Amino acid sequence: MTATLKPELLRPEDISRPSAALSPLQRAELLPLPAPYDRDDAQPAYKKLDALTQIDTSLDGFAAVGVQRPSTPDEEHEFTRRFIAGLRKLLSKADNWGFLEQLTLSLEHCTRCQSCVEACPVYTASGRNDLYRPTYRSEILRRLINRYVRPGGKWISSLKGEDIELNATTMCRLVELSYRCTLCRRCAQACPIGVDNALMTREIRKLFSMELGIAPKEIHDKGSMLQLRTGSSTGMNPSAVKDNVEFLDDEIYDLTGKKIQTPWDKQGADVLLIHNAGEILAWPENVMAFAVILEAAGISWTLSSDLGGYDNVNYGLWYDDAQFARVALRQAEAARKLGVKKIVLGECGHGHKASMVIADRILTGDLNIPRESSLVLLRDIVQSGRLKLDPSRNNFPVTLHDPCNMVRMMGIVQPQRDILKAICPQFREMTPHGVENYCCGGGSGFAIMSPHNFQDWRLSVGGRMKLKQVLDAFADQPGPEVKKYVCAPCSNCKGQFRDLFGYYGVWEKSSILYGGIVELIANAMTDLKQPFIQWEFH
Repeated sequence: MTATLKPELLRPEDISRPSAALSPLQRAELLPLPAPYDRDDAQPAYKKLDALTQIDTSLDGFAAVGVQRPSTPDEEHEFTRRFIAGLRKLLSKADNWGFLEQLTLSLEHCTRCQSCVEACPVYTASGRNDLYRPTYRSEILRRLINRYVRPGGKWISSLKGEDIELNATTMCRLVELSYRCTLCRRCAQACPIGVDNALMTREIRKLFSMELGIAPKEIHDKGSMLQLRTGSSTGMNPSAVKDNVEFLDDEIYDLTGKKIQTPWDKQGADVLLIHNAGEILAWPENVMAFAVILEAAGISWTLSSDLGGYDNVNYGLWYDDAQFARVALRQAEAARKLGVKKIVLGECGHGHKASMVIADRILTGDLNIPRESSLVLLRDIVQSGRLKLDPSRNNFPVTLHDPCNMVRMMGIVQPQRDILKAICPQFREMTPHGVENYCCGGGSGFAIMSPHNFQDWRLSVGGRMKLKQVLDAFADQPGPEVKKYVCAPCSNCKGQFRDLFGYYGVWEKSSILYGGIVELIANAMTDLKQPFIQWEFH
């Protein structure tokens, strides 16, 4: 179905024309939320930026990357020269062998039918701001390639009326625009011929990172580079992570009465479990629940203290092929050294996609170790009868958030549902759900990005559709009298829920807690001395 668009569309060539803001966000036009979240004071006022800041906010008034404009004509010339060199590399088999075919198909076969736009939660939640149409940034990339890389591009682009001036304004806005998409790929799913606008967005990010050294500090300096240097994007080195998990072993005993010593570096174990290391610091109950379940089920498992072997984070997935490859190789090398039968990925959506899908391009030979989702292992454990489970211990309303990378990208749809239907009597689906589900709004790195005033955009626009979905799922019991649970089996998504719920006061207004799936399994175990879920730690 062809979407209905506003009569005056923002044109691709407008991106190069200087103005205070290309398309400012209109708060009054945002997607309405149900009561009491529909009040004017239901969310904080947007943060005001320092008037003296030099960063460019001329896209929509917000800054995720925080690019500083070139200050001299020579700097602008060098800026554009390197950008064009990057465009050429995107079309080079030698430089972009991993993604060239998909990129070429998406560049050449879009019919501009706009069938994808209504599938985008950012576009719809923004009040259908043309700037956030999935096709808008893709069309800009397409025209820049046609104009500056293709033979005869200048003449042909002018003849077709598709010329775009490549200047500092264009580039500053384009890099910011590539961080207004969560790469959820709902638009690609809606396209009748499979054009992947999310891939094109990711290629824009890659160009800026690999050719111009421009990427958000949170995912590059404090993410990939920190992980390669210390072993984890949290900054925990091997000694620190072992100390933290040893502390959690003591906490398990206090909470459950079970004496568990987490195995480290166990040669020949059946399972190398790799958590998102952020769980250890931010949501330690998730790590503890995994240990309780695996020990009770009699699984031969281990963690690795090898550099890079205890954190399944790979932020390169979102912005940079080189950083991605370096991290993926370290994780696989840790598993190879231990001689484990398989790697099991903890509750981390992008970690799943990075290790189980994209890493297939580079993990060959003895590094091609079987890799499996923890959701599959957990489903098998629950259905095997190896745990003593009482569903009545989870007799409160529960809904499920489907992480985009696990579900839409990889098709892991049913295992988590089999678990919840077995142990949660009041489980209900969101609408829509499964592969049609909406992104949490924290995908592609957004959940860890709050620079300048970007957090206001991330929570008021990026996560707005998801918040509405959650509230609608509990519409029969909207108030704070009944405690409710959003199962989000992804560390990145939980980071977004933490910030989103705090921003709107969701616990105070609706008593909705977010958490993983292992916490619900552990909470149903009858041989623990007290309920595993601690509602007071919302």
